[in-house]
Amino acid sequence: MTRLLALAETGTHAIFAAAFDAYAVAETTLAGRLLDRLQPGMLCLADRGFVGFDLWQAACATKAELLWRLRANQVFACETALPDGSYLSHLYVSPAHRRRREGGVLVRVIDYQLDGVPAAEPVYRLITTLLDPATAPAGELAALYHERWEAEVLFAEIKVTLPGRRLMLRSRRADLVEQEVYGLLLAHFALRHLMAQASQALGAADARDPDTLSFLHTVRVVRRHLPLHAAFSPSATAADADDDPG
Repeated sequence: MTRLLALAETGTHAIFAAAFDAYAVAETTLAGRLLDRLQPGMLCLADRGFVGFDLWQAACATKAELLWRLRANQVFACETALPDGSYLSHLYVSPAHRRRREGGVLVRVIDYQLDGVPAAEPVYRLITTLLDPATAPAGELAALYHERWEAEVLFAEIKVTLPGRRLMLRSRRADLVEQEVYGLLLAHFALRHLMAQASQALGAADARDPDTLSFLHTVRVVRRHLPLHAAFSPSATAADADDDPG
């Protein structure tokens, strides 16, 4: 088994960076390997389990903005209440540092509820580097964060839809597993790129959101057309190579 962590665009569902290793390797370790792909102007969304002082500091150093979900047991005192219901607080290295208010990093915390949603949790909590509620209102950030859950659909495309059944890694060596996973990621990226092109094909006035298109339908269309794009016969190519004096 392998554990894979990816950075994907919420708009196109295209994975543009990935790190994977043995299943025993923690997600936070893999996250550290992806931070160099974050850039100024990006907003990185992340689920529970990633908020820790060292990883947060390293992610902030990329100059990308962050919007990560907090675990229920993480403590952040309300230090400055903001007009939109969010508040400023500090992220500390340890509880001891928090008690002494020593060496903390200024952050903004957003608490919200999903009223009328079956099976919703009592409270959702986010932490962000976007400190100004005037330019990044809490309600907009909460709504935006929920697009992160579309990543679950994305991984289902790779693990089930693309292979046609539940994915089973066939390779028995680590280097071949790596090759197999990269093959899947490249195929998924190519299909998502095709879908992004198709969404814009009718021009700006009629363009569609790429994530409203069917990935399964795209896979079926590409599979039907693959035989039409076979440019050469492997056996013919081998014969041609034998006759080539160069």
